[in-house]
Amino acid sequence: MKLFASLTSPYARKIRILLAEKGLPFELVVDSPWEANTRIPTVNPLGKVPALVTDDGETFFDSPVIAAYIETLDSGLPLLPKDPLQAVRVRQIEALADGLIDAAVLAVLESRRPTGQRSDMEIDRQIEKVDRSVDELERRAASREWMHGDTMSLADISVAVALGYLDLRFPDHEWRSAHPALAALAAHMFARPSFATTKPPVS
Repeated sequence: MKLFASLTSPYARKIRILLAEKGLPFELVVDSPWEANTRIPTVNPLGKVPALVTDDGETFFDSPVIAAYIETLDSGLPLLPKDPLQAVRVRQIEALADGLIDAAVLAVLESRRPTGQRSDMEIDRQIEKVDRSVDELERRAASREWMHGDTMSLADISVAVALGYLDLRFPDHEWRSAHPALAALAAHMFARPSFATTKPPVS
């Protein structure tokens, strides 16, 4: 398999971690959709990472879709419950974590616009989404070792990746102090080799 990914993309990091946790070999093709000579549109018409090309030449894109495909390979520990409704509940947490990232990315992009074009109101709007999402994830994580069930799942990986992205792009955001359950989960997840080896560069 080939995974087209940017090293700073949290969506791509999630997939790299899933592949590592599953013990699945793959070739990492580092590419950024923001570069003039990017190859990403040739594998994903949306021009976004990650994109996964299977050994058979089939392409999957959008991280939740890739995560679902990886689970069908039946390698390593299952990261989704067998029960369909419980799997949907894990997916709901994944969606919340991904939505947190979506809002954080939009805030970053808006903050990088030239003076006079940048909207502080839009940045604040996106940060409010981030804060609401962190609060909801803390509520779900309270008094639990894992986000869902009694073992690590896609929910834990997705949430930890989102929190790691906040650390990368918003290092002054004090989310840990008011969210002890998430702080504990993040410390536990960040210590895993799959997270340590995919830590994004500061750029």
